[in-house]
Amino acid sequence: MSLALRLSLFYAGYFLSVGILLPFWPIWLASRGLSAGEIGVVLAIAQWVKVAATPVTGGLADHSGDPRRVMLVLAVIAVAGYVACIPAHGFAALATLNALTAASLAALLPVGDSLATTATQQGHIDFGRVRVWGTIAFIVATLLGGHMLNGRAADIVLELVIVLVALNVGSCLLLPRSATHLAPDLSLDSGWRPILTPQFLTFLAATTLLAASHSVYYAFGSLNWRAQGFSDAAIAWLWAEGAAAEAVFFYWGAKAVTRYGPVPLMAAGAASGAVRWTVLAFTADWRLLVLAQLLHAGTIAVAGLGAIHYLGRTIPLARMATALAINAAAVGGIGYGIVMPLAGALYGAYGSLAYLAMAVLSAASAVAAMVLKRLQEAAPTNS
Repeated sequence: MSLALRLSLFYAGYFLSVGILLPFWPIWLASRGLSAGEIGVVLAIAQWVKVAATPVTGGLADHSGDPRRVMLVLAVIAVAGYVACIPAHGFAALATLNALTAASLAALLPVGDSLATTATQQGHIDFGRVRVWGTIAFIVATLLGGHMLNGRAADIVLELVIVLVALNVGSCLLLPRSATHLAPDLSLDSGWRPILTPQFLTFLAATTLLAASHSVYYAFGSLNWRAQGFSDAAIAWLWAEGAAAEAVFFYWGAKAVTRYGPVPLMAAGAASGAVRWTVLAFTADWRLLVLAQLLHAGTIAVAGLGAIHYLGRTIPLARMATALAINAAAVGGIGYGIVMPLAGALYGAYGSLAYLAMAVLSAASAVAAMVLKRLQEAAPTNS
């Protein structure tokens, strides 16, 4: 089995579960009696746990020489945690289990991304055409979830999550046992020195701000559309449409990276976010929402492909899992950890107008990307 196929199956397995969790997990949390503010706090706690967990797992993957073992452990922990959610009620229990499962599941992705990024830099695969299978899986899962949830109790969400997260165990088993770019003899200091540069910190600012701008959408997008009168099936189609636009760019995006460069793509993706969130703040018109959801290609695929290629060109391959884990921790923990509870408060007070704050974050991300471009131009030998 080729490396490209193994990585494609990993992304497909991972994003099948994400395709249920992102649109519908807040609905399941609400069914257990949590308020909008409590949901925001529960999701934020999980993001902060990632700050500690994700860099540790990324470092272990780099130093162990066997990333698959680390990924298998994380996948098993995630399955066990979601099974434990079956009898769980109350804020404390749900917050604890959500933190465990979300952190374990999220830590899988940067390690898998490190394998895919390294293979891309070595010319073995096209990252976008491998990653696109994750997006396709997300679409399938979202449409399936919307269909199954329509008219049913919210516990169907948890049942689907358990089954789909379990698939990650199988997809991780198919990954190679080791990767030639890993270097177990590297010391922690020698690994971090080439990473924590002004360029990398500016890169983190750009990616973190843009990711955080999705907080209202991820936590309350489905709830907001429900409040505006959309059915669960219609909501699923809106999510799926955005993911389909993302898939198109992932498949063809390598040409854009070659033509424009990674950092300009990051800036363009962030700018599209400012437009997208402004539209979502003011309208419940189906036609405008369909157009706005096309910009998901910008905030996820355009910016994301730019970010992956930027790291591939600037970070030593032996520290790729660590760098991606640090980025994931900053994005998921610091970005969502700070913004998610604020998003809950804003949505509780202002409804869809909370998206305006997300538009500001996207615009700030575009500015950070432009600063990064200037730093690149000032130090071309390090870019």
